[in-house]
Amino acid sequence: MTATAAVDAVLPPITAGRVHRWGGARLIVARAHELRRAPQLSPAERRVLGALPAWRQAEWTAGRLLAKRLVGEAVSGPADGVEVLPRDDGSPRVLVGGSPVPALHVSISHTPGYVAAALAPQPVGVDLCEFASAGAVRRVADHFLSPEELSLIGGERPDALAGAWALKEAAVKADRSGVFGAAPRGIPILGLRPPVLGGRRRAAVWRADDAALALVLAEPGG
Repeated sequence: MTATAAVDAVLPPITAGRVHRWGGARLIVARAHELRRAPQLSPAERRVLGALPAWRQAEWTAGRLLAKRLVGEAVSGPADGVEVLPRDDGSPRVLVGGSPVPALHVSISHTPGYVAAALAPQPVGVDLCEFASAGAVRRVADHFLSPEELSLIGGERPDALAGAWALKEAAVKADRSGVFGAAPRGIPILGLRPPVLGGRRRAAVWRADDAALALVLAEPGG
């Protein structure tokens, strides 16, 4: 079995640059270096961007570009009328024509090489984790994975470790909590092939070239 085939056995591939649909959600992942067009930003978005450190601005802008594309398709309107602004807890929210759209939930993720966004009618989380980060994930695995989860995942496979991290991160994003602290331990991984999480959550994980991409949909109150 080739290395690519071995990874595919755990994480099925997903095509970059195209909008995918899964479980009622819209999802897109792109290679960061291929996103050359800047989105139209509102004055409020420009204020948020200007407050970020320089190294964060490019990835923040790329995430908004993808999120605005998804919202524009969902509401059948121009992406220029869409705003994606942070809540007090830092999670993104959607506004169209200056008005919040509580029926649309958005999540954004980025790594040095990739950017992803997801949109759904229910709480949603998306996360990317490059396989090259597996060593760092392994060093903190005891803090977010139980012994049972580590045994289930297999602690030596970079793709599985990246997939587990992305799953946990996507899940806490859907819950609007954080990956550090007690929250990740409260969302057990019950399966990786296919991905199954505890609670009223649905999950999927794909391979975007050399990164794991996870999507989690959470039922409100679940």
